[in-house]
Amino acid sequence: MYVIIVGAGEVGRSIAANLEDTHDVVVVDRDGDVTEALTYELDVLTIRGDGTDLEVLREAGLEQAGLVIACTDNDETNAVVCGAAKATSEVFTIARVRRRTLLETWQGSQGAFGVDFMVCTDLLTAQTIFRISGLPSAHDVDTFAGGLVRMAEFDIPEDSPIVDRTVSEADCYDSLTFAAIFRDDEMIVTRGDTVIRACDRVVVIGSPDSMHDFADEVATTPDDTEEVVIVGASEIGFQAAREFEEHGFRPRLIEQDHERAREVAEALPNTMVMESDATNSEFLAREHVGEADVVVAALDSDEKNLLVSLLADRLGVDRTVAIIETPEYADLFETVGVDVAVNPREETAEEIIRFTRTDHTEKIAMLEHARAEVIEIEVGPDSVLVGQDIVDAAAELPDGVVIGAISRGGEHITPRGSTAVQPGDHVIVFVDAAVLDEVVELI
Repeated sequence: MYVIIVGAGEVGRSIAANLEDTHDVVVVDRDGDVTEALTYELDVLTIRGDGTDLEVLREAGLEQAGLVIACTDNDETNAVVCGAAKATSEVFTIARVRRRTLLETWQGSQGAFGVDFMVCTDLLTAQTIFRISGLPSAHDVDTFAGGLVRMAEFDIPEDSPIVDRTVSEADCYDSLTFAAIFRDDEMIVTRGDTVIRACDRVVVIGSPDSMHDFADEVATTPDDTEEVVIVGASEIGFQAAREFEEHGFRPRLIEQDHERAREVAEALPNTMVMESDATNSEFLAREHVGEADVVVAALDSDEKNLLVSLLADRLGVDRTVAIIETPEYADLFETVGVDVAVNPREETAEEIIRFTRTDHTEKIAMLEHARAEVIEIEVGPDSVLVGQDIVDAAAELPDGVVIGAISRGGEHITPRGSTAVQPGDHVIVFVDAAVLDEVVELI
């Protein structure tokens, strides 16, 4: 596919890096230094120019493009880019926005602005925070098949009861599949005799109930998330509080700015908004923040979020979740004690990339900085999975593939060697990124 990406920020670069080997990619940005640097970093064509200018889009190859992705840091610019592209072509357009209100306007107007699909970064991030907060020890959580199936990546602490047990010994769940283990720089596709070690990251796929049972088994912290504290009424912090409210929680939100605190207090009836500096340890102790199950750091800088997370951890908070804008900081944050670091731009790129895949790919989740993916695919009649048991079909698939779950007519099916896949089934598959294109073609 020929793809035009307008905006060479973190989102644009992440998408371009993911697509450069399999698609013809053109990146448009106003900053000449950025486009020049990108030319040396990636195998893509770059153009310096304004993506809202139709002539620039034509220069980028609009007539032959199958997809235009507008992912600058300005919501209005992204909408205009899509509108300009739609004015003279039938290209599929995607706009990245920050404001949920703009997303809701688009949703209510059946494709306004010339946008075929809109991604709201702050809402996606808030939803990710909520999913992760509900599973102790989970590093990454995503849902598939309309919520019927979950995928999660769990940190295995040293005192977890499954340490030094084989996968066969640890697998006592009716609807759960062990997919892979990330151990230091190694990725291991699990087998029954694979031994789980302390500090491993284990990827499992299964039903929500089995996922919670597994979390109870591996975790060293309670799984009952009741007390949630969000630090910072940024748009992400606000959306996170709203997400918790919509699921029946009554979070606390700490915001230093008086006007912003009053604004969000009026908009969030089930959230206790406290006006204070969250880096004040005396305030945190006085308000018993250390008794919280989860503290979410959503301030306006990575450094502040790191400081708040470490203060919360020192006070005894069970889990800390920090928003980071610099992807390179993710490993650093988790090394020094932050339980989970969430990067909004990575969440956005992940959501957009699925539109560059085969028409049958319903959803993707990227793991360990795109080293592997979990994908949901609707199985067609020509799939290698159809007409034979999974154990036989597996012989025709490359190494690095695990069939994690099957959704059939709203029913969750845990795949076993004798399971037969039918056309129309949705399969959730763990795939090594090195063989992804081959696997998608076969399935």
